[in-house]
Formats: sequence, structure tokens, C-alpha cells
Amino acid sequence: MLFRNATVVDGTGADRYVSDVLVREGRICLGRFDGPSVDATGLVLAPGFVDMHSHTDLAVLAHPGHEAKLSQGVTTEVTGQDGLSFAPVSDGTLSVIRRQIAGWHGSFPDELFTWRSTAEYLARLAEGIPLNQAYLVPQGNLRMLAIGNENRPATAAELDAMRGLLREGLAAGAVGMSSGLSYTPGMFADTAELEALCAVVAESGGFYEPHIRGYGGTALEGYAEVIGIARRTGCALHLTHATLNFPANRGRAHELLALVDEALASGVDVTLDSYPYLPGSTTLAALLPSWVAAGGPDAMLERLGDAAVREAVRVALDEEGSDGAHGEVVDWATIQVSGSRSAAAIGRTIDELAGSGSRVETVLELLVADELSTGILMHVGNEENLLAIMRHPHHSGGSDGLLTGERPHPRAWGTFPRYLGHYARELGLFTLEECVRHLSGTPARRLGWTDRGLVKEGYAADLVLFDPESVIDNATFEQPRLPASGISHVLVNGELVIDNGVRTSALPGRVL
Repeated sequence: MLFRNATVVDGTGADRYVSDVLVREGRICLGRFDGPSVDATGLVLAPGFVDMHSHTDLAVLAHPGHEAKLSQGVTTEVTGQDGLSFAPVSDGTLSVIRRQIAGWHGSFPDELFTWRSTAEYLARLAEGIPLNQAYLVPQGNLRMLAIGNENRPATAAELDAMRGLLREGLAAGAVGMSSGLSYTPGMFADTAELEALCAVVAESGGFYEPHIRGYGGTALEGYAEVIGIARRTGCALHLTHATLNFPANRGRAHELLALVDEALASGVDVTLDSYPYLPGSTTLAALLPSWVAAGGPDAMLERLGDAAVREAVRVALDEEGSDGAHGEVVDWATIQVSGSRSAAAIGRTIDELAGSGSRVETVLELLVADELSTGILMHVGNEENLLAIMRHPHHSGGSDGLLTGERPHPRAWGTFPRYLGHYARELGLFTLEECVRHLSGTPARRLGWTDRGLVKEGYAADLVLFDPESVIDNATFEQPRLPASGISHVLVNGELVIDNGVRTSALPGRVL
């Protein structure tokens, strides 16, 4: 395939230039060429974008059209996020995990789950996926397999078991480890346990991608903890969905960036990502105090039927601050339902649903009716913090997008064109060249690629062609599944997956 007179923005941050770009046998050739071509005059040809935080671990198998990401120009996703995913598992832990994170992934038939180990899961992906996938071994899975959902330190034998499972996953092709330190059971790991696991990741040359212990008033302490782990173990660190939320953190991004810059100056390998929206997204059950989740979903639902437990939950959420809610007292006007079996709840805040009644009772009734799968948006972000973090030179893009629910967060369909259109073109936060570097070249370096992630001679042809004057996100909180404008062609490993704005049937993705 030949792109004629393309304006090449190569992903390094260097100035754009005009060239023909030939894709041959899945690789990029630059120069002047003859033959049938796509007229790319006035259009930008860039490396395919890398979503450093994706929750499409099952979607790429069950719904391989995958227009949400391909229509944005995303050609690689990093999955296995937030310390909980679908490999490695046992029969017992798979059942628990499927229920615990149904609000992230939705429900899928039993026959989809043909794997148990990380190697088997990656082999299943390699059978045919729409775009490239890089996988992080989830620390919560390791802990669940070795210990269960108990809130206690690991024994020496249990820690050895977790390290062994982690080594197996890394040897199979995983690029590192994630953790969810405000989700059970990942939050039960102490710093020493995380260090022991990160030392294994460092041995493999991988990186650690933590969801820290809380993004509220203790966020800076959480960031300092994981930076300290990286410093002591020599493990590369990627601060995913790096943000400082809630009123307590308003205007404090400079403190986070100072921690990052100090670490970089001392030789710690740190990168970070963000999504370009103020609200966040998770499950309603995640806000509850961790002790409620002990023993798994069935025990949790039984516990929520006890009046004394419900009152203790109310005190934690409304008066003291819950560890699941980042240590903050919850402002229910900021919590909006995005997915529920109750159609009447969709799009409404907990304040609106409760009316003059108890907010926490409304929450618990909703969770019981939905069997803990309720999805929410959290309107707790701060624009000043977001803009400062976006500008950091080690920053990249990560959607953290959830595809499930009736009204999911629009970041699942809009993150990357929003960077290009709103923040680069309209606000001038950075140049187009710098923006593309954040979305391709910087994550390519974090992932250790030497032959993809740039528009460069001989590199893998993961490419996106877009109109720099019209590219923009269209997904909104009211209509979250609208594709972007201005992106005409997307190639993964040299094969068209988006052709003149239309999804092809190709499944050229690879496990990276």
C-alpha cells in the first residue's frame, strides 16, 4: 500500500515532513514510489497510537470488530491492568474474578475461558486479534492464587508461589506487572511484598504499572511508595492514570511532578499516562471498605444483608472515609451510575437516586440488585492538575476505557482524538508533533520496542492517517459510543483495519 505525499509526523517529536510512505510485507519504506496510491496530501501519517491502560482483555476475543479503539487510531493496547484480570487463574479464582470485575468487562459465556495460565491466555490471543496486545501479570491474581482474599502478610512459601507464577507469566511474554492497591486483594500486599515481586519484574527487564493505594488526600504518599519500590529494586515504573483527584488535591500536580523529576534525576526509570477527561470510572462496589469484600463476592453479598454491617459501611463512606474510596468521605453528587440492571438508575447520581433517603442504603440496594456489577463515573477530577501532568515529557496516553455498561465513560471511544483535536489543536497545550510523541514514541520506548512505534524505515507498519484540521472526539457522556471524526485509515502490522473510515475484517494483531 502506498500513501502519496503524506505529512509524516514520525513519533519522535521531530518536525513534520512530506514523503511517500510505502507499506510492503508489513514494514515501512520511505521515499518516492510509483504505483496506485492513497492520496495523503494535507493528511498526517503517524505511528499507530498505544493505549497504555486498556481493559479489553476479553473484548478483543469476544467482539473482534473492536471499533472503539481502532477508530481512534489505536494499534496496541496494554491490558492486565489494575491488578485484576483473567490470567493466571484457577477454576476457583476465575469464578471469583469474573464476578468481581464484571463491572469492568461485562459478562461472557463460560466457553470463552479456555485458558488458566498466562501462557495459555497469550496463546489464545495469538490465534487472532484485531490489534496488538501487551499484557501485564496482575498482582491481585497472584495473591488470590497464593493466599485467597485474606487481609494478612504473605508467608515465605506464599511469596515464593507468587514469584514463581510471576516468572512464568513474564517468561511467556508478559511485559511486566500491574497492581490495584485500592482493590481487594491487591491492597492487602505490604510494601515488602510488592518489592519482592518487583525484583522479579526487574530481572526480566519489564516494568511495574501500579494503581496506587488511593488518589485522594493520601495520593502523594501512594506515589512516593511505588517510586521508592522502583528505586530500591531497580524496576522500571509506569504511573498509570496518573492524576490527583478530589478537592484535597486541587492544584497539587506540581508536587507529583516534583517526585517524578527527582526520581528521574536519581536514575529511576519512570513514565506516566493519563486520560484527557476529568471524571474517572470504576465499579460502585470498589468504593466499599475492603473488609466488606473478605471471602469473595458471595460472602460480600451475604454480609451486606446484616444491619450492623450496613451501618458500619455508612459510617465509613459518609463520615470517616473508606479505603476503597481513596480514603475520602464520598460526595454522592459526584457518583453517577453508568451501568446497572436498573434502567432507571442509568445516568443518575446517587444523590438523585436517593432523594430524601439514605445515600448508602441506596448504594447497597443497587449493589445487591446488580450482584455487585454496578458501574459508575466519578466526577472528581481537576483540570489544572490534568493539564500539568499531560505536559510532562515522560507522559503518554492511556484511556482506562471500559466498554461495558449502558452509559460507559466516553474515554473508551474518544481518548486519542481528544488529545489530537482538543488539547493539541484547539488549546495548543503541545504541538502536534509533541502530542503524537506522547501517544506513540514515548510508550514505544517504555515497552522496549526497537522496530515499531515510529514512522521509520523498516519499522512495523502500525500506522494512522488523519486530517489534522478535523480530527476530534465525538463521544460524550450522553452518547459515549460515537466514533471520532477525521481518522480515515489505520493499519496494524501492515494490514488495513480501518479503510476510509470503515472497519475491515482483518485480524492482524500480535502479542507483543
